Amino acid sequence: MQAWLIWLIVAAVLAGAETLSLDLVLIMCAGGAAAGGIAAAAGAPPAVQVAVAVGGALALLLVVRPVAKRHLQGSGTARTGVEALIGTQAIVTSQVDARDGRVRLAGGEWSARAYDETQVIPVGSHVQVIQINGATALVWDSSR
Repeated sequence: MQAWLIWLIVAAVLAGAETLSLDLVLIMCAGGAAAGGIAAAAGAPPAVQVAVAVGGALALLLVVRPVAKRHLQGSGTARTGVEALIGTQAIVTSQVDARDGRVRLAGGEWSARAYDETQVIPVGSHVQVIQINGATALVWDSSR
């Protein structure tokens, strides 16, 4: 059996094993084995093939793996639910003051109160959602 084929089989086995661990270590080793297979196909002696495979795997582990892990994990700051509504714009549908009011927010009608108790916000104004308190949006008229 030719050396490049052995390296290819090792790379395939390592890549297949990565599907079980999902830690991005074995796939980087598979990349090193593939590099060793390329060296073997180019006619390099076995010692050079092993050195290329180890060097390739180390380079992938030290350079590519951290970048790939960072992209796969993401920032983790995605806001969902009512938290995602904070900072969005709403339109006043019924005058908003310190006690009550209504706004159109995210396609729905919400009860609202003015964040600043001295503000009285007329119908049609664009407001910013500062806080969600239960089912009530606390809003701020920044145009004033």
